[in-house]
Amino acid sequence: MDAEQLVADFIVNTRWDGLPQPVQRQVRLCLLDDLGATLVGTLTGVARIAAHYAARTWRGDEATILLSGQRAGAAGAAFANGYAANGLDIDDCGLYTKGHPGAQIFPAALAVAESLRLDGTRLLAAMVVGYEVAHRAGRCWHDHHAVYQACGSWGSLACAAVAANLMGLTPGQTRHALGIAEYHAPNLPMMRDIDHPAMVKHGIGWGAMTGITAAELAACGFTGIPTILGFEQYQDWVADVGRRYVMVDGVAWKRYACCAWAHAALNAAESLVRQHAIRTADIAHIRVESFHETVRLGARLPTTTEQAQFNLAWPLAVFLLDEEVGPQQMLEHRLDDPQVQGLVGRIKLVEAEELNALAHLLDTDDPRGKFATIVTIALKDGRAFNSGMVESGICYPQPDWDEQTVECKFRWLARHVLDEARVSALVELVRNLERVPDVRELTRLLDRA
Repeated sequence: MDAEQLVADFIVNTRWDGLPQPVQRQVRLCLLDDLGATLVGTLTGVARIAAHYAARTWRGDEATILLSGQRAGAAGAAFANGYAANGLDIDDCGLYTKGHPGAQIFPAALAVAESLRLDGTRLLAAMVVGYEVAHRAGRCWHDHHAVYQACGSWGSLACAAVAANLMGLTPGQTRHALGIAEYHAPNLPMMRDIDHPAMVKHGIGWGAMTGITAAELAACGFTGIPTILGFEQYQDWVADVGRRYVMVDGVAWKRYACCAWAHAALNAAESLVRQHAIRTADIAHIRVESFHETVRLGARLPTTTEQAQFNLAWPLAVFLLDEEVGPQQMLEHRLDDPQVQGLVGRIKLVEAEELNALAHLLDTDDPRGKFATIVTIALKDGRAFNSGMVESGICYPQPDWDEQTVECKFRWLARHVLDEARVSALVELVRNLERVPDVRELTRLLDRA
């Protein structure tokens, strides 16, 4: 059986009762984390624009645009909720994807499941399908394309897989859905947005919308091309689908609302501050050595949340002052804070060839590779402290995260938009989602802020 057929059969046949327990545990955690990122992301300008646009453009009553009081067709709701899910860049990362799978998979699965009035087990199983296709499609995509493309590109295939599973497409229709999604996948030159941060970011909304649209077209008889998943050189990366669940060890959750490349610098600075009892007022300057992409984030003063997220100096400075990087630190109302701006001006970024080499090894799946950063904090009294090489915490597997950690993160984020009673109700509902007969029980809790 060819690889494309294996993938199509996996998509079509995956059901909750057939999934191993570690996979079931992991997807519950993924859903809770995805939901938290989506809820807090509704505070961003991009989420508000996307919500209003989706409600006008994909008119309908199929699915909920979360916390907006608006509804749309399934593709439109997924488009809007996808932009919210990635609005603060605190959504999950995926092995091989070089990006964010959950911010596309969750909105696509929720919108289609709600539109079809499916139960919680269908939503959860479809998300597993999405993650497993995302890991493999992303790996093939980045190997095949010379230009680093952002998440909505390979995510289009993952979201087509989600929709095909929920809609009950045949294996043949599913192959066409994947081919339609790949052919129409957006071209997203990631590093151009790193250099000029804007609301386009990772193209998450387009991935969710494109995938659902592709499945809907396939259901009508529309045909697509053979996909990258069937290329001969990628057979070994695809052939284990349904036997090896990459998502069990292949999802990493984010502690900070900023690009993952910046996280190592925050971890390093935190360690130095705690070890040496450093006060922010005593800092003369900070030197950050890292690999090319991290340094490319820059140290400019941001004027938008997107510029703050695709930045290194801003999240580092605000973390040293607040000991967290979330909506209170990264939304526009904070960006004119003179104390943070002053500390940003004392941060210097330096590209290090040793760290470039390690990052390259990681990109080629070499076990010696790592994304690492070295931070040196110099004090006004002449003392200087060096962190040594510190990694980001975005690793696979990610041992420091468990049910309690993910729940604490969810509560931290959700409290910015919901009262405590609704936050607790959502935690309980997600914990028992496989017993929920209609996912509208979830979306009814999320209709309005």
